[in-house]
Amino acid sequence: MLSLITLPSPRLFPTPSPSPPKTLNPKPSPPLSLHHHLRRHRSPARTATTVLRSHGLSSAPSPALSDASDPFDIGAGQGDDAKFDWYAQWYPVAPLCDLDKRAPHAKTVMGLDVVVWWDRAEGRWQVFDDRCPHRLAPLSEGRIDPRGRLQCVYHGWCFDGSGNCKYIPQAPSSGPQVHLNSKACAAVYPSVVQNKVLWFWPSTDPQYKDILEMKRPPYIEELDDPSYTCSMGIRELQYGYEVLIENLMDPAHVPYAHRGIMRTRRRVEPGRAEADREGGGPIDITITESSKSGFLANLEFGYFKFAAPCLFYGAGTISRSASSRNVQENISAQPQQRLKRSLLIFMCIPVSPGRSRLIFVLQRNFAVWIELFFRRWMRHVGQNLILDSDHYLLHVEERKIAKVGFSNWFKACYVPTKSDAMVIAFRNWLRKYSNNQVDWGNMSSEQLPPTPPREQLMDRYWSHVVQCSSCRGGLKFLKALEFSLQVLSLALIGIVAAAGHSLTSATTRNSVVSAAVLCFVASRWLSHFIYKTFYFHDYNHAFK
Repeated sequence: MLSLITLPSPRLFPTPSPSPPKTLNPKPSPPLSLHHHLRRHRSPARTATTVLRSHGLSSAPSPALSDASDPFDIGAGQGDDAKFDWYAQWYPVAPLCDLDKRAPHAKTVMGLDVVVWWDRAEGRWQVFDDRCPHRLAPLSEGRIDPRGRLQCVYHGWCFDGSGNCKYIPQAPSSGPQVHLNSKACAAVYPSVVQNKVLWFWPSTDPQYKDILEMKRPPYIEELDDPSYTCSMGIRELQYGYEVLIENLMDPAHVPYAHRGIMRTRRRVEPGRAEADREGGGPIDITITESSKSGFLANLEFGYFKFAAPCLFYGAGTISRSASSRNVQENISAQPQQRLKRSLLIFMCIPVSPGRSRLIFVLQRNFAVWIELFFRRWMRHVGQNLILDSDHYLLHVEERKIAKVGFSNWFKACYVPTKSDAMVIAFRNWLRKYSNNQVDWGNMSSEQLPPTPPREQLMDRYWSHVVQCSSCRGGLKFLKALEFSLQVLSLALIGIVAAAGHSLTSATTRNSVVSAAVLCFVASRWLSHFIYKTFYFHDYNHAFK
């Protein structure tokens, strides 16, 4: 799914889409401003036809791609043939809005178990290895002690923000100061807050202590711009990073996999003899830049950029007085005019083989006032439904890919149309720079965890609600409302029973009874809504 909301009409986006900067993390790092991208033009080094031929694509069906070709070799600047180092990158951990400063939080990224906690002394978030050096108990099950230190609840060892052990209860005060031994220290990962998200560097080696001075996470200016709305969400998914990325890069599946949920513009192709009820059709996607750092894709309704390994984002611009042909001229002629922009930002996190985490951000700089009437959890209701609607489908698909082997993706899959251009570019990026899969170290991508029952696989509570502060609050409020309706229903029935015939009229008695019944029915409906919204909502494609 390319979006968790519907972008404005494709006819209103400028074409051709300009290119983002080629360097994702230059040393003095300028922001990755989406607004800046939309003001620039670039003449691609190769035409769309040439690019698609290099992918084995055409508007008509063509033979399947073979491993003999290298369709990722697009454009100039391809001298970076070294393999992608998965452990020399910044990774997003969680949005700040969903982190509670009162407790430690367990997270897994790239197979590494980490604990996130608020260091009151330093006034910043810390990311530690989720193991106490004493007996390897998880620090994430601990607590923040009265002095603001991270305490392991197994034996009470306490650590400061630098990982130093500050207190061992079992060590006598008169004896040797064993807490000063380097073996008593917790392992600390470099971390930084950027764009309202906590990031970490996946190495506790002291040589990376100051890595932030040499390389920063990719920065998007609009995420810190108060003129934009900023609705963030997080979701654990029971399929892997590779499948998550290619699903987000695939606009063609939206009218089919998310039928009845997402609004899509019906595509009418002149001269086409057959059209389906979902309204799918050809989508023109062109890959204009590519390197080890990622690639840029131009679409008819905007552009998207893959900034390896985690960031996939894009934007579109609307001008009231401009069509898709003359938006740029209007920008030049009327610089004071404020353009409407919609931004989609996805942070795709590899958790472990067969598991991933998605942080999604939806932004716009128009109709901002609407946000005043909606809590964040209300938006998550629809966004979780979108994620659920193809969750089981993608989980099973990944197992089928694993059976044929990730290195055989191009042999097993037939991708003859332009709509798959981004998926092909991503799979070729994996092939060229990462041997077709994430580098999991000692873990294997092809040995996936077993498929759980459908209700467990698509569970919302543990995959989202417990991690989302807004949904936890919404669930608590709705449960309290449900309980109140039940109590009110019983109270009204009790009043009628106690009053008997002393009520002034039959009309009054009937009104009270009707109110009691209404409260009871409302509580039952609310109970069903709570279950479908916060626990489990199935999606049967056959009946959509």
